[in-house]
Amino acid sequence: MATTAAHAAAPTLIGSVQRALRLLEAVGSHPDGAPAKQLAREAGLPLPTAYHLLRTLTHEDYLRRENGVFVLGASVSRLAMDAAQQNRLTKLEESLTYWRDAIGVPVYFAVYREGEIEIVAVADTPYAPAVDEWADFRETGHAHALGKCLLSQLDEPSRLEHLDRHPVQAITPYTVRDQRTLLERLNAMDRMQPVVERQEYALGTVCAAIPITAGSGAAAMAISLPSDQQGRLLPAVEQLRSGIGRLLSSLAFSISI
Repeated sequence: MATTAAHAAAPTLIGSVQRALRLLEAVGSHPDGAPAKQLAREAGLPLPTAYHLLRTLTHEDYLRRENGVFVLGASVSRLAMDAAQQNRLTKLEESLTYWRDAIGVPVYFAVYREGEIEIVAVADTPYAPAVDEWADFRETGHAHALGKCLLSQLDEPSRLEHLDRHPVQAITPYTVRDQRTLLERLNAMDRMQPVVERQEYALGTVCAAIPITAGSGAAAMAISLPSDQQGRLLPAVEQLRSGIGRLLSSLAFSISI
């Protein structure tokens, strides 16, 4: 009887995997993402089944939901990594987790790669959650501390080219209003000082970022806090900056992940 039940269950399990893979293939065919109804239709699945699988794949980070559409998540990229890349990413995540617990804030690591801002890893907790990516981080680098820190490390032609593709736009009442003002602020930045933004990307949140000079590419680390705790922001980022030397062995090669 048990054997019969096991054989009966096997096709169901395999079928679920097949349906999930069809959804991943459908998402992968849309670089800018697609909504659930379109993905269900392209994968040939009933909408309730597609919703269930999309939620599961999102929970496991194989997908991300951005502005109502689904795009491929970090776990898909990890499948394509070789063992050395995975080891570098693991070390980086361990470093971020260490500083998350030591300082008690979410910690982020990002790079500027192939003309785009890329969040490589984030360490947070339910009690100190990361900022919700309600507006695409790649398109709003002018508004968040990580983006400004990365843009400040670019040469002028690269910076202008980036802003041509991702124009400055106000996404909160506190966001820098125009490209000229942003460029003036970037040019005036002291590389020895943290880049701070207060509610420019998300209302109720303040952030600070520091440049990472290891390796040849532009990289940055950042922390965030609720705006009612902004008095902690500068002491916390100074604590992170003072310990950066302990991270360099991981960060120097993590830029190439």
